[in-house]
Amino acid sequence: MPAHTTPSSAKILVVEDNRKLASFLSRALTEEGYVVDLVDDGAVAVSQARSIEYHLVILDWMLPSLDGLHVCRALRTAGKSVPILMLTARSEFCDRVSGLDAGADDFLPKPFDLSELLARVRALGRRGQRDRYLEVGQLRIDRQDRTVTFAGADLDLTHREFMLLGYLAREAGRVVSRVELLQNVWETAYDPGTNMIDVHVKNLRTKLGEHASMIETVRGIGYRWQAEPGNRVA
Repeated sequence: MPAHTTPSSAKILVVEDNRKLASFLSRALTEEGYVVDLVDDGAVAVSQARSIEYHLVILDWMLPSLDGLHVCRALRTAGKSVPILMLTARSEFCDRVSGLDAGADDFLPKPFDLSELLARVRALGRRGQRDRYLEVGQLRIDRQDRTVTFAGADLDLTHREFMLLGYLAREAGRVVSRVELLQNVWETAYDPGTNMIDVHVKNLRTKLGEHASMIETVRGIGYRWQAEPGNRVA
């Protein structure tokens, strides 16, 4: 059997409320070299996956609090591109369609063979590595290590600055409204009436130095990351 390689410190979130199955998955994945976090509740899974950068989420469909579909939708709405492998006893075509529409990348019906699960994990991991970087012109964002370079220089950003820059860059060339930034960067629809967005944009511009004009203010609407010739979003 050919040897398989596992990315060093690749981190997987397993969301499964069946303790026996969760323990089995954790043990099997750990033996393959992965770092595994276990969660047994959908709402907790959403919160944890928003704050921690995972390489993969293995997600049960039926969960307390929020089911797998709601977890998928919440993570995609939050801008999380982490690959999601959904485990489900559901086999109907319409169920698979619902899962894909919610944001799942792959399905594995229960009961499953461990070798197949590990193969799917490896395949989704490779896909996740390809999605690791966001490159727009001279800007390069490493979503996994949470590092940013512009024109070859490293930018030392806070967590919120990283989220804000990443969202603007992903939408390069498009005006992003203040409401949209509140919803996707601050995860709230409520504007407290402060100038917190403006302060973070100002800080980003300061760190961009001579390239500060890359963030354009569109008065009365929001902000836009300037599109550059040859832009590539990866």
